[in-house]
Amino acid sequence: MATVDTAPAGPHAPPAPARSCAPPMQRPPAATTTPDKHSATLIGSVQRAMRLLETVAAHEYGAPAKQLARETGLALPTAYHLLRTLVHEGYLRRDKGRFFLGDAADRLSSSGAQQKRRSTVADTLAHWRDAIGAPVYYAMYRDGEIEVMCVADSRETPAVAEWADFRETGHAHAVGKCLLSQLDDDARRDHLARYPVRSLTPYTVRDNDALLRRLARTRRMEPVVERQEYALGAVCAAVPITVGTTAATMAISLPAHQADQLPCMTRRLQAEMGRHMGALALSISI
Repeated sequence: MATVDTAPAGPHAPPAPARSCAPPMQRPPAATTTPDKHSATLIGSVQRAMRLLETVAAHEYGAPAKQLARETGLALPTAYHLLRTLVHEGYLRRDKGRFFLGDAADRLSSSGAQQKRRSTVADTLAHWRDAIGAPVYYAMYRDGEIEVMCVADSRETPAVAEWADFRETGHAHAVGKCLLSQLDDDARRDHLARYPVRSLTPYTVRDNDALLRRLARTRRMEPVVERQEYALGAVCAAVPITVGTTAATMAISLPAHQADQLPCMTRRLQAEMGRHMGALALSISI
């Protein structure tokens, strides 16, 4: 423990330090010593480059560097440096002293539009899942392959587990059979030559010829139903969508013990699709 000297001040004791009436020196504000954690992570050159891109995009017929610098509030040398970099990377192009969006920016725009369409489809399927009470699948036949583009399910309405590749087992599930039913005979035989019928459950169609006969009996735009052919304990129905030469389908699945509800739920899916067919036709290009 420290001791305190209590001896009285003698005549030879040093004088006590003078007291000051001035307020004690204050520490600088916290903001000057500790930068804001959000602003510290921002990169100014990136922000300035993005402002330039946005400003160029607002000019359909391009704009010169001086105008872009003025509109973005950048010093002209800074604007020139960033513009040259953006041109080098392909995000801008320069023509007769004016700057335009480049191919790289166009690709970003195209990808953004595609993502927006995918998001729209996902939101639509989620709405149908909740309205119908079953997982909803969206699939296409593209470049000779069955592609499941989007699935909307939940903990209460789980999708059928893909235990065998959907692309190779189109003969067994309603999605695949619905897509194959929309193809001509040559395209069907070509698909089966690459992915021949094989048994997945005791209920799976037995061979290529049997499947082709079944597909030939399917009426155009008629829903296709499958009961435990792909997975034991699951039933499925798929509704065809045809836009031009593209084959697509929306489907639902249920546990086998709810198979009696499948026809009613399929009709509800068709009704929902009818109300949103315009958006669906646009989304075929995903």
